[in-house]
Amino acid sequence: MRHGFLRVAAATPVIRVADCEYNAGRIIELIDKTEADGNKLVVFPELCVTGYTCGDLFLQDTLLKGAIDAVKKIVDHTKGKEIVAVAGFPYIVRGKLYNTAAVICNGQVLGLIPKMSIPNYTEFYEARHFTAGLQEPFLISFLGREVYFGSQLLFQCTNIPDYILGVEICEDLWIPKSPSIEHCIAGATVIANLSASDELTGKDAYRRELVKGQSARLVCGYVYSDAGEGESTTDLVFGGHNLIAENGILLAEADTFVNGIISSEIDLGKLKSERRRMHTYLGQSTASYQVVSFTLGDGEGELPETMLTRFIDPAPFVPSVKAERDKRCRDIINIQAMGLKTRLSHTGIKNVVVGISGGLDSTLALLVTVKAFEMLGHDKKGIRAVTMPCFGTTDRTYNNAILMAESLGVTLMEVPIKEAVELHFRDIGHDKNIHDLTFENSQARERTQVLMDIAGKYDGFVVGTGDMSELALGWATYNGDHMSMYGVNASVPKTLVRYLVSYFADTTGDQKLKEVLMDVLDTPVSPELLPPKDGEIAQKTEDIVGPYELHDFFLYYVLRFGFEPSKVYRLAKQAFGGSYGEEEILKWLKTFYRRFFTQQFKRSCLPDGPKVGSVSVSPRGDLRMPSDASAALWMKELDQL
Repeated sequence: MRHGFLRVAAATPVIRVADCEYNAGRIIELIDKTEADGNKLVVFPELCVTGYTCGDLFLQDTLLKGAIDAVKKIVDHTKGKEIVAVAGFPYIVRGKLYNTAAVICNGQVLGLIPKMSIPNYTEFYEARHFTAGLQEPFLISFLGREVYFGSQLLFQCTNIPDYILGVEICEDLWIPKSPSIEHCIAGATVIANLSASDELTGKDAYRRELVKGQSARLVCGYVYSDAGEGESTTDLVFGGHNLIAENGILLAEADTFVNGIISSEIDLGKLKSERRRMHTYLGQSTASYQVVSFTLGDGEGELPETMLTRFIDPAPFVPSVKAERDKRCRDIINIQAMGLKTRLSHTGIKNVVVGISGGLDSTLALLVTVKAFEMLGHDKKGIRAVTMPCFGTTDRTYNNAILMAESLGVTLMEVPIKEAVELHFRDIGHDKNIHDLTFENSQARERTQVLMDIAGKYDGFVVGTGDMSELALGWATYNGDHMSMYGVNASVPKTLVRYLVSYFADTTGDQKLKEVLMDVLDTPVSPELLPPKDGEIAQKTEDIVGPYELHDFFLYYVLRFGFEPSKVYRLAKQAFGGSYGEEEILKWLKTFYRRFFTQQFKRSCLPDGPKVGSVSVSPRGDLRMPSDASAALWMKELDQL
């Protein structure tokens, strides 16, 4: 159970209404199947022991006694099993009948939870038979031992400490103040919902969004089990629409009208991290709550490792669905342009300078700058796009930079810097034939000096082009491309830069501009500081620091959730198993951590730039990290992998 992954299932048995013995057998079969698949929790539908649609049969003593006998059979069968089962049945307490959930583990009933909200409208007539549950738990005798009965019960696993289960039943989710709200505030990380929600046209979509929204609002895992085939079709049909969600993300969903099992892994570590970051996620007094502890297995030794079956997105910053991706691109571009627009309005400046190289980052910065000028109604000639060819500039990137500036209608300026850099080499005593860091950084700083001085000449400022991935790795020359007056790409990861430029290409009505942008997208990422080989780019960034798709993946899980290196490595292996070998992933993960820690001093003095997503390296916002922090703990863990 390392890394906080908890495998859970929602199961819908094919039942017979009022045949408790038969139903217990089907429930037991599914418990065995789900446990064999490594699940540590299985949730069954509301009143599944008897059937939800028993109607006035709930007033029959024979049915109620048969339900208790069936629950005992289920409880006895779980002895020695490493799984919690939650099943619904009718139960009388203090003379009143309650729609009840039994939480069962290792041959014991851990607690009984009554349904709080009893629907009695449209097709539902539960108030004819059931009483609304009580919040504060109290002890009752059930199957020969004392157990708590009440809504405010939590169940905490001793050998998976972050596994804290809360339970609510069907309608409890649909009301304005559901019990799960209090459960999660009191510490629950996983909510089980036993439901019998009949199918109506369009109801499945509403139900799906309801479960996703509740898991997002409460930052929890949510396991929803729905009644299905076997329930009476007198007036209603049940579809077995099971759902598993985690913090707003749907992990698994059953097809309607297909009884069976869905399962996935809830990342308890991610939930814990998210709640820790949210200072508005406040706890409340749990005086009225009873926390019941339980242990999976015999408590000796570690539980088996959870095999991951859930999808781990290799591009967490980039939506996989085109419509969602296009919307994301449109929103980000608007945020970037609006931030720059505000800065221009505040300063009253109508001239800006953008260094263009024919590469992705400078292309995006120029496109965003043009959009900001269009928002303001400023003359685009006030945008000075400056190309500064030097030792590493290729014809391809040079021509693309020029064609792009001409297509966009901005002022193009060409300032060759080769002679200036060579003079600088002579001044500092550097051999221009030695292609070391001095050779590279001198060019980067000369370019920045040119841009700054042009901005001063025209009473403007420099728009920065560097992206978040480069900043995370420190792949920027200090006081070179590292510096500007406003960095529009500062929180845009490299993998997303590509899609933003592609979005511009797809939406522009200028065929010439589209062709240029498509060629920029096909150009290898490079700072072009080393001389070309046979006219082609010789210095490819990803050959030096590693693939940006890997680094962006690392960046997301390290900064967004604070995961330890071993978990990031495990997730990366799952996400990139068909693309990179384990040794290669580990190599670049070590590179990421080493550079991330040693290069913080560059991020500590970043220029302003708009935050566009949930991750940012701004020293004024999301990453207030000391420049001299040691990476020893993280590197030690990496060395042990």
